[in-house]
Amino acid sequence: MIHYNPLDKFYKSQTGAVLENEVITFRVKGNFNSVVFVLNKDGDNECKYYELVKKDGYFECSLSFLRGLYFYFFQIDGIDRYISLSSDYLGYLSNEINIFQLTVCDENYRVPKWINGGVIYQIFPDRFAVGNFDKQIESGKFLHKDLSDTPIFESNEQGEVLNNDFFGGDFKGIIEKLDYLVDLSVSVIYLNPIFKAYSNHRYDTGDYMQIDPLLGTIDDFKLLIKKAEEKGIKIILDGVFNHTGADSLYFNKYGNYSGVGAYQSVDSKYYGWYNFTDYPNKYEAWWGIKTLPAINESNKDFIDYITGENGVIDYYTKLGIGGWRLDVVDELPSFFVQKIRKAVKNANNDAIIIGEVWEDASNKIAYEKRREYFQGFELDSVMNYPLKNAIIDFVVNKDCEKLSYTMKELVDHYPKTVLDALMNILATHDTFRLLSAVSGIDVSGKTKAEMANIKISESDYAKSVFCLKIATLLQFAMPGVPTIYYGDEIGMQGYSDPLNRGFFTWNEINSEILGWYKFLGSLRKEYSVFVDGDFCELYASGGVFVFKRFNSESEILVAINISNKDIELDFLGELHDLVTETTYNESISLSSNSYAVLVNLI
Repeated sequence: MIHYNPLDKFYKSQTGAVLENEVITFRVKGNFNSVVFVLNKDGDNECKYYELVKKDGYFECSLSFLRGLYFYFFQIDGIDRYISLSSDYLGYLSNEINIFQLTVCDENYRVPKWINGGVIYQIFPDRFAVGNFDKQIESGKFLHKDLSDTPIFESNEQGEVLNNDFFGGDFKGIIEKLDYLVDLSVSVIYLNPIFKAYSNHRYDTGDYMQIDPLLGTIDDFKLLIKKAEEKGIKIILDGVFNHTGADSLYFNKYGNYSGVGAYQSVDSKYYGWYNFTDYPNKYEAWWGIKTLPAINESNKDFIDYITGENGVIDYYTKLGIGGWRLDVVDELPSFFVQKIRKAVKNANNDAIIIGEVWEDASNKIAYEKRREYFQGFELDSVMNYPLKNAIIDFVVNKDCEKLSYTMKELVDHYPKTVLDALMNILATHDTFRLLSAVSGIDVSGKTKAEMANIKISESDYAKSVFCLKIATLLQFAMPGVPTIYYGDEIGMQGYSDPLNRGFFTWNEINSEILGWYKFLGSLRKEYSVFVDGDFCELYASGGVFVFKRFNSESEILVAINISNKDIELDFLGELHDLVTETTYNESISLSSNSYAVLVNLI
């Protein structure tokens, strides 16, 4: 018997995270003598106990909370019997305690809503489109003449991959392709770093206040913002504030910048930005990579440089960008993230802040400290890696238990406003390309040289495209904002970086995949359920996953069957399948390896 369900408003009057001082009613069903609500606020040594009042067939209590993270369960009849969380995310009677979570946000917490219902498109700037082919390349860098080249992945004699090969992608190229993005229903472009740097990935910032010359000028960037805005598209920048490049204005290890960097003198105004252990050659570096000296994020001068008036955040936000994606945000101290939020919101209160977090961001512990990303003073959203992993696992292994649990956990742990704004990724510059990821090809233990030559076989290609369709249907239909990694929508393949960072193959486009992405984007524009609609799982077992998105205006039912059996779905009235343009009356037969997107036309 189900005694408690945190996703049912009968049992918990507010689904998901709640606001501070908001009264929440908890109910438990069961033939018990007494039920006690046992509550622990994260960081407190002792629990609090609240006895539920017995009603007709259930017990209830109503409480309000101060901001913070809480864990709870229910004790039954004063003995070692508990209602606690189960593997299917319901509350059953147990002799063991497995806690539920409650996230409580500041009562003024607000997430910008303009991003809801849209589509994000991630661009690795050097690899998308070239507008200016007449580029001057600096000494020590290599410019590919053939855009179909494989990015250089071999290490040099010192065992380093320099990432110093370029294809020449730039702002003018993106501007020329804006209509292409409009056809995909793109509403946001997320750009990997654009600031001057030595490498092609530009995560080794050379100068925060200078656009990388290979991408264009500051006027070119302003024009991109303007032209994109005219087409309903906002720009999100990558904020890399955990480390800089060794080849930078601030560190200046190689003397390529004017002025005195931290590596050159202890009297440099940037010396305190870094942590030296044996000056100058031994210093803290991001993940031990010597070309990426780690920042001392407690240094006031650095914090002011990033978050102060006319600082990095203030300057670029006031240019009219839509917000920031914060690189490795869990490596930034909370007080710094809070200062970043203040700087962003002071420049534009409607700009969004998205963090790179690979786990459940509501209860993330980083460097032995609990993070408070969604309590009102830090982030608006995160990259949704838990859902990415669950979706890919589902389409590859045909087991929806992980997908079901992950989605329920996100709904339960996250504020609804965050849930609607989540950056729903399936691939990024840090992961395999989507078509490669869902192909099921095992590349573990392979070298990059071996992976560079692995392509999906002709016999397996159609199956991989089908898996991609299933994955993206889930990505586009679930709560949050789907993010397309440039080139995934045309079927590009690639494994570990930089093999997943090839130049966009404009002359080699899979029209079937591209058409599917356009279809999914059009759905999100047409139906308001994808803006802020609720999510409800209807059935999940084996390779069958059925759910609905709904609000007061409309309802969409998504049914996926990747099992080996045909299934029958029964419903009331008529439903129209938007995929096949077929109308069904009271039932639909969903054959093995098929899917439907159903809507009531009335």
